[in-house]
Amino acid sequence: MTADTIYALSSGSPPAAIAVVRVSGPDAMAAAAALAGRLPLPRRAGLRTLRGADGAPLDRALVLVFPGPHSATGEDLVELHLHGGRAVVSAVSAALAALPRLRQARPGEFTRRALTNGRLDLTQAEGLADLLEAETEAQRRAALSATEGVLGATLSRWMGELSVAAALIEAGIDYDDEAEVASTVLDTWRPIVARVRAEIVALLAQPSVERLRDGLLVVLAGPPNAGKSSLFNALLGREAAIVTPIAGTTRDVIEAQVTRDGIPYRLCDTAGLTEDTEDPVERLGVERARALAARADILLWLGEPAAAPERAVRVGAKADLGTPANIDIAVSVHQPATIERLWAVLARDASEALTLTSDIALRERQRGVAADVARLLDDMLDERDPLVAAEHLRVARRRLGELVGQDATEAMLDALFGRFCLGK
Repeated sequence: MTADTIYALSSGSPPAAIAVVRVSGPDAMAAAAALAGRLPLPRRAGLRTLRGADGAPLDRALVLVFPGPHSATGEDLVELHLHGGRAVVSAVSAALAALPRLRQARPGEFTRRALTNGRLDLTQAEGLADLLEAETEAQRRAALSATEGVLGATLSRWMGELSVAAALIEAGIDYDDEAEVASTVLDTWRPIVARVRAEIVALLAQPSVERLRDGLLVVLAGPPNAGKSSLFNALLGREAAIVTPIAGTTRDVIEAQVTRDGIPYRLCDTAGLTEDTEDPVERLGVERARALAARADILLWLGEPAAAPERAVRVGAKADLGTPANIDIAVSVHQPATIERLWAVLARDASEALTLTSDIALRERQRGVAADVARLLDDMLDERDPLVAAEHLRVARRRLGELVGQDATEAMLDALFGRFCLGK
């Protein structure tokens, strides 16, 4: 059990209607009793007057106690539901700080103790971090699924199936002197491994958690004075980029985040693409524009249709002055209906790219591990030597174990829990 006891405000910053202060650790019950006197029965709210060391009342609060190990942290845990004023929270926090063996929690420390004490696995902890940061509906659903253990259960099932495959390989090796039996046993593991690999590949086809959060990268590109900045402002509905009739006004990338109908986008206005410049600043802007255009999920090309890069959406940006031939869509910043039509095109492409076929989405770190496992299993399916296949399987199972927290490094855990607030 952890040697010290921690406390922190777990609800939003005051002022608020209610403020929840959590206390967790071996001295949690004693600390709560020092402030509230007789504690209520476990998991039953009791109204108590909280008092400081001098006996003066601090607040009239609801007190709930959760004895370990059956608590959120796996330790004795107390919640104090206070009135949410700043002075009240400050006074109760000061009273807790004055008690022996109590200290304020570090960011994410409550959740880290839950992981340490087996109340959740690493996928649930990472899902909780994503849930706290969720900005879109798809991200919320994926994060909630992870916190409820869906990803962890899937990984555990894969590890179990690969354990069965490992046992079959070992049995085949044991029967190596009986060729027919050995061949039959060894062949039985291949469908198991193939099925797990197929499920991993299907999961990797899903958009990542970061992609669900950041959305699609939409880049406006084309020659100078093509109307990129005007269209950028029209899509945002505000003046984010400077617009003038002077060529080269935009000399660097201007980026803005926007969410429409629950779909996030990163819109980028770029410098006009030209070879005719002696200005080193403008030249650098052009280089950045080309690099960004190459990475775009959706490239809106505002220039001669014949010069449009492959995959680009060819946009006629000045439809009120006439519609050029061979474009994909005509818009005008003076005709709002045309801007809405362009948004409909973006939404169609975005919905295809960000659709989850299940509620499981992987973080980039998790995707890297899963991709490694898929490659190991792929190599294993082509392997005829059972000893080499067994080694591939051992490594694959160990890598899957990393995703649920087995052999997680302190540096990785520090980075994860540093994303949490003090009281989580």
